[in-house]
Amino acid sequence: MTVKARNRLLALLWLCLAGTAGAGMTLASIYLYLKPGLPSVESLRDIRLQTPLRVYSQDMKLIGEFGEKRRNPITIEQTPEPFIKAVLAAEDASFYSHNGVSIKGLMRAASQLLQTGSIQSGGSTLTMQVARNFFLSREQRFIRKFNEILLSLQIERELSKNEILELYINKIFLGNRAYGFQAAAHVYYGRDIKDLNLAQWAMMAGLPKAPSTFNPIANPTRALVRRNWILKRMLDLDYIDQDEYKHSITAPVTASYHSRDLDLDAPYIAEMARKEAVELFGDSAYTDGFQIITTIDSRLQDEARKALQHGLETYDARHGYRGPEQRLPPELLHDSDQLIDLLNEIPVLGGLEPGVVTVVEPKQLQVQLRDRRVVEVPWENGLSNIRPYISESARGARLKSADKMFAPGDVVRLRRIEVNDAKPPENESQALSTIGEVIEPDPFAGPSDEEDLDSQEPQVTEEWELTQVPAAQGALVSIAPEDGAIRALVGGYDFRQSHFNRVTQAARQPGSSFKPFIYASAIERGYTAASIINDAPIIFEETNLQDVWRPENDGGTFLGPTRLRMALYRSRNMVSIRLLQALGLDYALGFVERFGFERSKLARNLTIALGSSALTPIEMARGYAAFANGGYRVEPYLVDRVLDVNGQVLYQALPLTVCNECPVPGNVSLGTNEEPVDLAAIQVEEEGPDQGKEPVELDVLPVGPLDPSKSQALPLAPRAMSPETAYIMDSILKDVIKKGTGRKALVMKRGDIAGKTGTTNGPRDAWFSGYSPHLATSAWVGFDSYGELGKNEYGGSAALPIWIEFMSAALEGLPERHLPQPDDIVTVRINPKNGLRTSYGGMFEIFRTNRVPSREAYNPYRNRYTDDDMDMPGQEQPNESLPEELF
Repeated sequence: MTVKARNRLLALLWLCLAGTAGAGMTLASIYLYLKPGLPSVESLRDIRLQTPLRVYSQDMKLIGEFGEKRRNPITIEQTPEPFIKAVLAAEDASFYSHNGVSIKGLMRAASQLLQTGSIQSGGSTLTMQVARNFFLSREQRFIRKFNEILLSLQIERELSKNEILELYINKIFLGNRAYGFQAAAHVYYGRDIKDLNLAQWAMMAGLPKAPSTFNPIANPTRALVRRNWILKRMLDLDYIDQDEYKHSITAPVTASYHSRDLDLDAPYIAEMARKEAVELFGDSAYTDGFQIITTIDSRLQDEARKALQHGLETYDARHGYRGPEQRLPPELLHDSDQLIDLLNEIPVLGGLEPGVVTVVEPKQLQVQLRDRRVVEVPWENGLSNIRPYISESARGARLKSADKMFAPGDVVRLRRIEVNDAKPPENESQALSTIGEVIEPDPFAGPSDEEDLDSQEPQVTEEWELTQVPAAQGALVSIAPEDGAIRALVGGYDFRQSHFNRVTQAARQPGSSFKPFIYASAIERGYTAASIINDAPIIFEETNLQDVWRPENDGGTFLGPTRLRMALYRSRNMVSIRLLQALGLDYALGFVERFGFERSKLARNLTIALGSSALTPIEMARGYAAFANGGYRVEPYLVDRVLDVNGQVLYQALPLTVCNECPVPGNVSLGTNEEPVDLAAIQVEEEGPDQGKEPVELDVLPVGPLDPSKSQALPLAPRAMSPETAYIMDSILKDVIKKGTGRKALVMKRGDIAGKTGTTNGPRDAWFSGYSPHLATSAWVGFDSYGELGKNEYGGSAALPIWIEFMSAALEGLPERHLPQPDDIVTVRINPKNGLRTSYGGMFEIFRTNRVPSREAYNPYRNRYTDDDMDMPGQEQPNESLPEELF
């Protein structure tokens, strides 16, 4: 080698060394510059993945899910190994061998940049993607790339390969609000990732590169190409064999959008729980993976929804058909795609499907559904009973031909009904014979006999019935009397129709269903179920009642002197007003407040005796729970506990809880020994409601602690009334069912149910609030616009059937329970005409021992009673004709 050549070689070597040193100094400078701004990798160990809020029933049925990101974190052990290999084949086959950075990948990305002038790929490893997704932005800048490389090196030093892979599996965005592969498996396939097959795993592994481009729903063709490329890579890497490859590469694309499947239809509950979670935890409730366990019983919730919807539909059917929801132009019928799009924009409400009439015949309709089926609606399926709606109190003549009301393009509602094709038996003996053959088949029958029996099995077919979405609304809530736990709540016909929760937000006048609280205050004050009150006209001339007020009983009749028991189960308005006037407003309001009602919401005049104060169904249910549990006030609550993403309890409800067995320290009397006011001496036309009446201060009855081993932390429910008052009121409210305005509930054949109907002027509101010791339930029906329900509609016709349907299902299989009789209660024979004790004829009544009435003087001509007088407490009088109550 010549000297000149050697000098050139030395110069080149020095240049290389200088370049290397310069590059090293540059990289060192970049590292020293970027290092202080890099986040701590240790924080990845405690990273909180954004997981949505989930709401569950008491038996862990999913009710709702809230959050912008759908995520279901899983561990690396829960992830199928073939799926992990699909991800590695697609994204980073050398993941388990590199130190976080792939020099080959970076060189390939740099080459593409030099050749095209733009960034084609980032050359990122899985570790680099984890660094970017957790700590960095996705902006394509060199400074971000350097940060990504440095972070990846740190991550590889501090975390194991499996820890890094687990973070990637749960963090990566995969389209359609899905973050992480478990959530994506539910979005695209509706199943856990462990339940997918190889072709589906490969399809999922292709999503991270470009979730919008390779989305199997939005772009199935490109997604299929990407899937097959990944399968070929898995074959080349010996992750799968030739047979698995051939089977999977021919598999069809089966992905479709799956919204989160809810186990229970309870959107009003879900929304209430969501609001409470935000109040407790702020906006982090949507991202920290909290699980709200509510007090809801899933079976009771489903029964409540069905009972309310059925009750509103039944009420609506009594008032006529309002016609099609919309009338579309006939030319739209020729554009099938546009028609289907329009139908898909109309929500299904209460299970009633929207459809467009395509053909009208005199006795039949053909209707296009949104699943592109055209179904027939025969004359007997809702058409023959149509009477046009005129008003809530009037209907037109029955429809004679379908073409008189319907035309092609009409949007109508259909209900799916199942029809049993089995031919009914011709007579009772044939029916019994058939039953016997099925239950006890001939032991000597051969195969042909079995085949004949099988061929006779009834076939269930699908038919469609014309109906309409009810215009009226309703609400139902049921709570546990022992602690106020909400077991079922439905705030309207359908949440998709209106998010307004009528259980908690609709304050309406409860009418006569409020009277029991006034009567309870009278019993506590010293009145008895046999106290005589005059059912006679009253006239008020007071400024706070707007000039002259002439309250009436429904039907305009008056019974004269009436026992308090009969006055309540017959819902006599005049008796309630006289009773309240005698008690005094201050005393009555103070006592009613003990049931949980806010005094500020209660009217400050005598109309409160008729239920004129606006109250919500949940407030009424809370009040009636005190009659069900023996006299204690409880507070309704929905959220039982809140768990964090790891299942640890963050919040536990501590409700006011009834403890009948707890000792009572001291001898504090809840009521008063004062003699009852003489109602007969009151001149109501001349005296004001509070004249001469001092309010009675009632002490809250203190009770001892609960069993420390069971429920030490639970606060005790305070008493709203004495156990004696609760027992007497329970007896009277049972008479409302047995011989009063709630007699329709006799169909339940239970002796432990009680309650009270309520109907307001118009009528505009229909109520039934009632209970058994198992549940306290309130049902309301009315219009959001405060429109009238129509003539002959009352609490007993509109609300009570809903209550009956729900409570019949809720109490099925549960034993009858009754309040225990307090020691201070005795049964005495009385004269039903004057309420005095008697030893001849009469009826039996229950009293507190210190309030037993005096004995009447015997008179054989006076002491004669009609059948109507001979009503023992709880005894039914089937011939009694009762009007509904109105005010």
